[in-house]
Amino acid sequence: MNVDLKVSFYIKRERKSKKSDISIYPVVGKIIIGKSIAQFSSKLKADERLWNVKSGRAIGKSHSAIMLNREINKINLNIHRHYSEILKRTGKVSALEVKNAFQGIASTQKTLLVLFDEIMQEFQLRIGIDRKQSSYLQYVNTRKHLKRFLSEKHNVKDIPLSQLNLPFIEDSDFYLRIKRKLKPVSVNSVIVQLLSAAGKALHKNLISHPPFFGYKLTRPEFSIRSLGSGEFERLISTPVESPSLNFVRDMFVFASFTGISYIDLKNLTWKEVITEEDGGLWISKSRQKTGIPFNVKLLDIPLRIIDRYKDFSKDDLVFNVYCQVKINKLLKEVAKLCGIIRPLSFHVARHNKILYRLLINKLRMYYFSIGNDLETSEPLHFTPFCTNTKTAFRLQTAKIIEY
Repeated sequence: MNVDLKVSFYIKRERKSKKSDISIYPVVGKIIIGKSIAQFSSKLKADERLWNVKSGRAIGKSHSAIMLNREINKINLNIHRHYSEILKRTGKVSALEVKNAFQGIASTQKTLLVLFDEIMQEFQLRIGIDRKQSSYLQYVNTRKHLKRFLSEKHNVKDIPLSQLNLPFIEDSDFYLRIKRKLKPVSVNSVIVQLLSAAGKALHKNLISHPPFFGYKLTRPEFSIRSLGSGEFERLISTPVESPSLNFVRDMFVFASFTGISYIDLKNLTWKEVITEEDGGLWISKSRQKTGIPFNVKLLDIPLRIIDRYKDFSKDDLVFNVYCQVKINKLLKEVAKLCGIIRPLSFHVARHNKILYRLLINKLRMYYFSIGNDLETSEPLHFTPFCTNTKTAFRLQTAKIIEY
């Protein structure tokens, strides 16, 4: 914590003119906070004969003495107000910062969290136009991590943009990885938005140079996240009593058979479930991430999942899907009940190899559209097939809970 603020005033004696016997000198103020000291001009003048060095005020009851002391007291109160505001905002303050605030120099200087608030407000206004609510929540999460980092590491509530430097972002990286134990992907999500905020501050001339120059973002190592055949069969055959856990498991299984992403499943409407001439049902829509259209044949298990929850759907949505945070949390409980050791998240469903295990040379392919990126193409390429192979038949006739 900062020590108490001390403000004093004195007259700056200059070489007086030989033609004048009047000794009037400028009044100078001094701000002391701990070991930091800053001097400033009060733009006032005082007669040396009326000045009391000890009190830093004019003495006597003359009109000039009273008016001078009144102006000095106003300055003193103004300095204390700026001191309190900066201390409340950032948790620490220097004499120079108080002086600059008093004189109107950089009094509107941005701090990191204030800048983040402005970025988030601007982002929020664009939601539904060219921004998504889910992306906004990432900014909320980043701000929360940065606020906690500033409090625990620097013991402040906020930090001026001018104090950002390479050690700051390196310490942030270390804190998120070691102290908070975040996954590399989560760490990068926070760091990327921090780098983006610094870039915007530089573009707006809030800072004079790139504060994080020399920092290299560490790319997380790729690891296969798909479930094995034994793990997947345990997932669909293990009895689960909780309705919410059953629903989350069903959504995971549905995504495994269709290759559909979380956001596309959440926004899936009945209009996007179409019936072909042969009576088969397909999902026909475009990916939200890339805008690429795709068509997916619905196999027997996905159809039974749709039928199970059709009475609970709202607003023309096929499923009333939970938020992604809740789904991933519940999926970890499902994995524990099913004896699956590896971390389980909804995105793993899109990497499952269950569709690859269908014997392609014995399958009759339907028409399908694939995306221009590997993430879209792989799941969708193997999805729209018949189920007339031993592997597919075994999966669909297995003793799975109420499918």
